[in-house]
Amino acid sequence: MRNKQKGFSLIELLIVVAIILIIAAIAIPNLLRSKIAANQASAVGSLRTLNTACIAYSTSYGQFPSALTNLGPIASGGTASSTSADLIDSVLAGGSKSGYTFVFGAGGSNQSYTITATPITPATTGQNMYFTDQSGVIRVDTSGSGATVASTPIG
Repeated sequence: MRNKQKGFSLIELLIVVAIILIIAAIAIPNLLRSKIAANQASAVGSLRTLNTACIAYSTSYGQFPSALTNLGPIASGGTASSTSADLIDSVLAGGSKSGYTFVFGAGGSNQSYTITATPITPATTGQNMYFTDQSGVIRVDTSGSGATVASTPIG
């Protein structure tokens, strides 16, 4: 008499593995697209924060900051000053956040500024490039050539 064996056959296991691979092939690209969308939304939010911080800095010191680090946190035990206004966190003051690099440019006599946000790795961290200046309008470039004052404003 033959013993009944308990367990799964090789064919059954292969079918389960194939189903898991099909589900993964569908889910992974969607996950990557959602991560890019989240990074792009974070970049726009960071630009809004930087615009607000620059306006607050201008109100306090009579001019816009000369560098992104001037908006950053104060040293422990210190007080806010024109070189460390404590308006943004240390991550954003470092110039890189959520897969984007932020470059601050001061205008003549610190009466204007420009900020650009470009993805660190365009294929995986973001696809759009952003630009803003003292007007507070955030502009986007989707072609990859770089956002400028002539780029399309975001909606």
